[in-house]
Amino acid sequence: MTKPNGKIKFAVAGCGYIGKKHAALIQDHPECDLVALMDVKPKDSLGIEAFSLPFFDDLPSMLAQMPEIDVLCICTPNACHAQQAMVALDYKKHVVIEKPMGLSKAECEQVLHKALNQSRQVFCVMQNRYSPPAAWLKKMVEEKRLGQIRLVQLNCFWNRDDRYYFKDGQRHEWHGRKALDGGTLYTQFAHFIDIMYWVFGDIKKIKARFDNFEHQHSTDFEDTGLVMFDFVNGGKGCLQFSTAVWDKNFESTITILGSKGSIKLGGQYMNRLEYCHIDNYEAPVLEESLPANQYAGYQGSAANHHYVFDNVVEVLKERTQPTTNALEGMKVVDIIERIYRAGQ
Repeated sequence: MTKPNGKIKFAVAGCGYIGKKHAALIQDHPECDLVALMDVKPKDSLGIEAFSLPFFDDLPSMLAQMPEIDVLCICTPNACHAQQAMVALDYKKHVVIEKPMGLSKAECEQVLHKALNQSRQVFCVMQNRYSPPAAWLKKMVEEKRLGQIRLVQLNCFWNRDDRYYFKDGQRHEWHGRKALDGGTLYTQFAHFIDIMYWVFGDIKKIKARFDNFEHQHSTDFEDTGLVMFDFVNGGKGCLQFSTAVWDKNFESTITILGSKGSIKLGGQYMNRLEYCHIDNYEAPVLEESLPANQYAGYQGSAANHHYVFDNVVEVLKERTQPTTNALEGMKVVDIIERIYRAGQ
């Protein structure tokens, strides 16, 4: 892998809210240059007037005409992620992929295989790992402060109503459409499944039930689910999730019961330490995450994307290792895919 000289040159595919966020963070980073944008929509409909850059409506054309690009950020609909990553890797570009890495383990494996063959990095955006409470929880589990893990309960209760799934009186072009969106766990709650996997490892013996209470007219899939499983490393877990909460987000919390103590991270995106009672341990005062990302009036996950770009720079300058690599991104997709399969 060739280490980029000077500033690392980025392009962004997808100029919606999150794509514009990537673009702004790249421009603000002292070791990055934003050199091009791409979207299939007309440029004057995207609200990107602040970015005076070459604009393309086709990904291969951008990559062919802008050989100086080092890294492509993929901020397009979920179903495009793996396919566009393959295109970028064909052009020997590093890739930053917004979650999910893909909509199936099989297509993620293809990306991983091509990245290895091309000696290029694939970074998966799982920015909740940078939240101080999440990093602290992982350290507590690695140090076995809680003893044997008995039970992990993950609750993700958000609101996604017609404000999210409709635009100008019409159904959104990809939100809620199974072929492009994938489902609630891919679009809304992949970050929290990633935290669970990052801290506690893989799961097995999955049982799941789903329902669609409020979104029959706006989505092709469930808005609520109950999932039970065992952890490969020991202990049991359960996931309860819903986007049918009235009016606004309620919470995303994780509760852990161990043989030597109990912990709960709470708030709307696991951003607060709400309970800590552990044998021979005094609970710390932890910094909360930054305020949540805002998506057209909705709150999403923690706004830690700047840490993602710091990590990309540090890795490509050969100063550190990826925080979330392609293998881990694939594993989160694999877990979601198996949960959905268990509920069929």
